[in-house]
Amino acid sequence: MPSFVYILECRDKSYYVGSTDNIEKRIQYHNSGNGAVWTAKRLPVKLVYSEIYDDHITASRREKQLKSWTREKKEKLISWEWK
Repeated sequence: MPSFVYILECRDKSYYVGSTDNIEKRIQYHNSGNGAVWTAKRLPVKLVYSEIYDDHITASRREKQLKSWTREKKEKLISWEWK
C-alpha cells in the first residue's frame, strides 16, 4: 500500500513533518484539531510538500530524515531547490 511523507505549514509558519497512507484524510484530521499536539496548537495547517513511497517502512525512514533537517533545508526541498 502506498504511503506519503508530507510537510505541513502551520499558522505560525512552522513546519510539521508526518507520514500516512491517506494524505487527504490526515490533513483533515490535523485541521480538525485531532492531529499531533504541535499542529493542534497552530491551526490551520496547509500541505506544502509531499512524496509517495511504495510502503510504510520506507516512508517512515524518510519522515525521520526530514524531521532532522533544518528549516532552511526543508524550505529548499519545498521550493524544489534541493539537489
